[in-house]
Amino acid sequence: LAKKKKKPKLLNKFDKTIKAELDAAEKLRKKGKVEEALRAFEALVNQYPQSPRARYGKAQAEDDLAEKMRSNEMLQKAINTYDEVVSLPNVPSDLIKLSLKREADRQQFLGRMRGSLVTLQKLVQLFPSDTSFKNDLGVGYLLIGDNSNAKKVYEEVLSLAPNDGFAKVHYGFILKAENKIAESIPYLKEGLESGDPGTDDGRFYFHLGDALQRMGDKDAYKWYELGYQRGHFASVWQRSLYNVKGLKAQPWWTARETGYTELVKSLEKNWKLIRDEGLAVMDKKRNLFLPEDENLREKGDWSQFTLWQQGRKNENACKSVPKTCALLERFPEATGCRRGQIKYSIMHPGTHVWPHTGPTNCRLRMHLGLVIPKEGCRIRCAQENRSWEEGKVLIFDDSFEHEVWQDAEGYRLIFIVDVWHPELTAQQRRTLPAI
Repeated sequence: LAKKKKKPKLLNKFDKTIKAELDAAEKLRKKGKVEEALRAFEALVNQYPQSPRARYGKAQAEDDLAEKMRSNEMLQKAINTYDEVVSLPNVPSDLIKLSLKREADRQQFLGRMRGSLVTLQKLVQLFPSDTSFKNDLGVGYLLIGDNSNAKKVYEEVLSLAPNDGFAKVHYGFILKAENKIAESIPYLKEGLESGDPGTDDGRFYFHLGDALQRMGDKDAYKWYELGYQRGHFASVWQRSLYNVKGLKAQPWWTARETGYTELVKSLEKNWKLIRDEGLAVMDKKRNLFLPEDENLREKGDWSQFTLWQQGRKNENACKSVPKTCALLERFPEATGCRRGQIKYSIMHPGTHVWPHTGPTNCRLRMHLGLVIPKEGCRIRCAQENRSWEEGKVLIFDDSFEHEVWQDAEGYRLIFIVDVWHPELTAQQRRTLPAI
């Protein structure tokens, strides 16, 4: 039999004596009469400043009102009031937990990551044996990019509760980020298998599958399949995590299907100009080409020179290739694509890029061949291999799994132009957050 969840004890001795008044105010809040509830709780706080439950009710009413008014200022008030609850005398521990947990959550919502860390640390200090607060603290560290402190926290949790699925997936996630591929697998796997709350997240399926693929383990696709069944991926092959639902999904596209025929024509017509400007930049030993830094290579040498990033033009870079940039200015579907880039990409012989998936289904990727060796270069997207040709554009959807091999005699130079997915509305193109 499942243990019945104990109802949290929120009233201390004193609050039990004013239970009727507290209940009346709470009833207003539950009915959605937020302003009235707030007035009622404020009156109780004025009358009984030592009452933790009245103070907590006031915080919740402010919290509700902040949501209703969409007011960050009101939300900050609620955060302060949650914090006050804890400093009152004789606060029931369940109430302390609820107050601080909600305070940390609302601080994160406002982007106050450091503040939420302090709140989460307080929870961990007050309730050292409650691993769920340690788990939350680990997430707090991850949100500010402090993986090493997050790692310590999860090591601590796993030493206290070796089967904690939440700690396992997060610990595996951190090991994977440290490129400890083989070590990350059992943690991600067992964490997902635990079915614990907070483990069923697309990122964990994504990274477990990726780790298995890099180890040459075909089980990867079982996890991708499960991630797809759980609704995290659009399909086993299309595994981007920042998506707009319902967009046409296929690995390879023709220019006509995209509707961007003018752009494709312009790239193909001017390919030599684009190539020559790229070669001039390459020769100058000016270190404008930067190595790929997303840890996508198994081996080899792959660098890029970026002209537009997230819809923003790199003015300095464009000074080096002015004609190419002038040419692109006419095509807002590319220069305005805040979920993509425009860049030169050079790949040297002996390079293999792991199977990987782009972050979003909101863009398509055009590859214009500039310098293509006779043989030895190919790209796979989903289940189909293609090769580049000089002066020709290949178009694919990089939210599908793709992989690249460069086993030629000389280098391969292409020009990459990301464009908005053609089915996105003008409104979506304006408002989708950058990636």
